[in-house]
Amino acid sequence: MPNFARLQIAFKNVYVRILSAILLGMLVALAIFKSDVPQDPSPVLHSQNIAEITSLAEQKARLDYLLIAHPLSEAPRYIYKFKDAASLHVVKVPSTSHLSLEREVLLKNAIPYSIAKDDFLASHKAVMDEGVGMLEQTGDFLKRNAFPIILVLMVLYVMKFGIPGMGTSASMITPDKLKGSLDDLIGMDDIKQEVLHLEDMIRNRAEYQSHNIDKPFNVMLTGPAGTGKTKLVGYLAKRLDMPMISASGSALESGYVGGGSKALNALYRKACAKGKCIIFLDEAQSLFMPRGRSEKKWEDDTANTMLGLLDGVKSDKGQGVIWIVASNFDDNTTEMDEAMLRRFSVKINFRLPNKAERRELLRSFLGRKKDGLVDWEDLNLDQVAEITQNLSPALLETVVERASMLSIQEKTIINTNLMFRAYERATIGLTDRATTAEKHKQRERIALHELGHFFMQIDPHLRAGLSLAEVKEKSHLLKISTEAVSKIGALGYVLQSGEDMSLRTLEELERDVVGLYGGVAAEEMFYGARGISVGSQNDIEKITKMLNLMVSRLSMYSRSKIDYSQLGQEASGEHTVRLVEEKADALYSYTLDSIRDYKLVMESLKDTLLEQYVLSKDEVFALLEERSELLMPQLHGHRAAKLTLCEEEVAA
Repeated sequence: MPNFARLQIAFKNVYVRILSAILLGMLVALAIFKSDVPQDPSPVLHSQNIAEITSLAEQKARLDYLLIAHPLSEAPRYIYKFKDAASLHVVKVPSTSHLSLEREVLLKNAIPYSIAKDDFLASHKAVMDEGVGMLEQTGDFLKRNAFPIILVLMVLYVMKFGIPGMGTSASMITPDKLKGSLDDLIGMDDIKQEVLHLEDMIRNRAEYQSHNIDKPFNVMLTGPAGTGKTKLVGYLAKRLDMPMISASGSALESGYVGGGSKALNALYRKACAKGKCIIFLDEAQSLFMPRGRSEKKWEDDTANTMLGLLDGVKSDKGQGVIWIVASNFDDNTTEMDEAMLRRFSVKINFRLPNKAERRELLRSFLGRKKDGLVDWEDLNLDQVAEITQNLSPALLETVVERASMLSIQEKTIINTNLMFRAYERATIGLTDRATTAEKHKQRERIALHELGHFFMQIDPHLRAGLSLAEVKEKSHLLKISTEAVSKIGALGYVLQSGEDMSLRTLEELERDVVGLYGGVAAEEMFYGARGISVGSQNDIEKITKMLNLMVSRLSMYSRSKIDYSQLGQEASGEHTVRLVEEKADALYSYTLDSIRDYKLVMESLKDTLLEQYVLSKDEVFALLEERSELLMPQLHGHRAAKLTLCEEEVAA
């Protein structure tokens, strides 16, 4: 007796269903087209007159052949043809009359006859009836419309079961195929502790159940891209000796209604079959968006299915299934569905590495190269770590790979200078001198614009009375360039490092604004108010965003610390615009007034920058030391308090 349960399980496999559909289609096609035999064109005369059979005894000489079709049926047919006629005669007789006709007419008069064979009947379908039967009509219809019918069946199949390769591209990874360990996650000690705590929760689940903690340990990983979320899941699966099903959350939807829900259920069944298993959904931020925002209710179907599966209410078989989802967003910066967030008892927030961790990451990436490819004596990892602030481990690895490419192309070894160039190539892109090589006036404007940025960035330190050596130590400048960068659409740039800080004060933000205003202020100083070019567009866009943040969102210039953007356009729009304009005017006025103190030294440095295209930090400060007399003596005198006075004016 067939095992229907096993047959049902087998048919859950999409490839089994496809193979069955193909075989069924082949059988149907064979049944349809096998009957498609060429027909005899001779006209057929049908009759039920038995006298025609009895008269054959007198016409025996004219008879070409006589056949009897289906003699044992209820209505045998006598098929005969005369030699001098093209027509076939078919006489339909009752079964009771057939025996009498055969005995009294055919045998008695020695009329030769035989039984009609199947091949004859196949080529003479018209002899079996006066008209075409239902079966023949059905066969003819199927033959005429075979292609549309097959197409409709395929569409219905796709709507029901989907297409292999669409929806989830999930893959089962066994622990023995997972490489690496938790030790490969350099730094991130706080995150490692969270992972070890999670491992303890999974291993000692019985102990947690004794504290009435019986929910599934669903895990949510958030943080910037490239910080190691995917690798960490692999490390955890290997430590727990559990297989892992990895799929992309963004690929769940297959393009038809219910596709995401079906894909999730398929993942869940696959994991339940393994008993203990980790389901990892990467790039799953779309599942966390608030539901009910659209009138199309089916758009929330995938998220609703996910909620039910995370609760583990569908089946007891899912007790050993652990859901881990990764997202580049978190609930602090993005609005997320509260019901979905509650399903995750464990949340691990990833962060970008700090300077010490970046140094160790770089050391690890470079240490994997063969001996002699890295000049460790001429490699200052502290400097490289300083300029690569806000880079993820993945981007740091990209910088190292770019350094290797440059090393191979130039047949040199990796040192600090090569790492700086690799960082510049990986983050800024290709630079080009030919774009402005023949445009002296444009290059002169670019040089003054970039020098304006630089001097307004070091202006606070100079006015504080620091020496050039002390200013150099505090400056984040790496280089000033008049080379074009197609990636950012700039004809020049100031490359500088930054600081690992997430909290910036009002004073620091204002200095950032002044530094950005330095370029356009330099153009106005040398070319007049009507000589400002469109090259300041990117700077002004950044300044506008910063001032809007300071005025509207953070309310830094008001005693009422509120977020004006929450009050609506009517309540806050005019007030915010007016206040932003006032602060922008005050800060730009200060910038324009201050940059005049550097006019002579900027003109002096401009010629050198035009000649060399690029000036490094060391070269810039060496030139300043040589031409220190061009820095106005008043710089350390009555104008030393200018920024303080400006701040008081802005705060008034």
